[in-house]
Amino acid sequence: MRVLIVDDSPIERLVLRSAVERLGHECVEADDGEDAWGVLAHGHVDVVLTDWLMPRLSGPDLCRRIRARTDEPYVYIGLFTVFSDRERGLDGVRAGADTFLSKPVDLVALDMCLIAAERVLDMQRQLSRQNDELERLNRLLADSARTDPLTGLGNRRRLDEDLDRLGGLVERYDATVCAAMCDLDHFKSYNDEFGHLAGDEVIRSVANILSASVRSADTIYRYGGEELLVLLPYQTSEGAAIAVERMRAAVEQAGIPHPGNAPYGVVTVSIGVAAAESARHLDDESLLRRADRALYEAKRRGRNRTEMHDDEANSRAELPMDVAITRA
Repeated sequence: MRVLIVDDSPIERLVLRSAVERLGHECVEADDGEDAWGVLAHGHVDVVLTDWLMPRLSGPDLCRRIRARTDEPYVYIGLFTVFSDRERGLDGVRAGADTFLSKPVDLVALDMCLIAAERVLDMQRQLSRQNDELERLNRLLADSARTDPLTGLGNRRRLDEDLDRLGGLVERYDATVCAAMCDLDHFKSYNDEFGHLAGDEVIRSVANILSASVRSADTIYRYGGEELLVLLPYQTSEGAAIAVERMRAAVEQAGIPHPGNAPYGVVTVSIGVAAAESARHLDDESLLRRADRALYEAKRRGRNRTEMHDDEANSRAELPMDVAITRA
């Protein structure tokens, strides 16, 4: 262990240092409480052996300072003094000391103090490791509760939390957030023909394609069933239209066979896009409802297309032809 000896008497420090080093421990010294506080601030110490009466900062006051450091590893403190009354010892323990030693320090008592210190510190380190492991497991549980097990994307719970966070950004920075609701076309017929395991694999593949097509600032979620949702923060409606059309085209160009999705013959997605320019549109789920209505319109107009919800006209508008990818 690394032991800090604090005493304003050089002779007392020399005697204690000799005894502590003979017991196999490393020593550092300070001649009063303030100097000891500086040592503690700049280096790791396992045990502090401090005198009671010292100039500038007394032993009990040093104990209180050490115990006030809640974010540092535990330090075992032995407080020694020429006072031998039990009330004085109780006051020292109340100040934060672990044990009370009388001067002159008996070497057997010092050895007992350091053995107890090793046990306490070992227990503290074990508890710290256990707490770290519990925190790690809690983080894993929290992540798993917010992650879709099939795709590894965020689920509805994570989406709700992120929408709350984005609502603050929209309100604070006057930012625009866009949402793209994506749905696999004729997915039921794919499941009927190839089975649900193959259908799950298609959902995973489409999720990966979309993930590779978005910006680092964008986030994709498994909204439910074969529906995926993309949030595009700090994105204008025009920018979102181009970005989402790129996602749709990437899914089609992947060429995943789907005979039941005529006339394309491959897996495709229909996408509805909406924009939120106020926190209210996020808080009451207006953004998602409008994206869902735009998705319905994309389905109604033939699938494998992107529709943009027009807030001003309260309707949907097809993307400009120069954005769309030409299809055979």
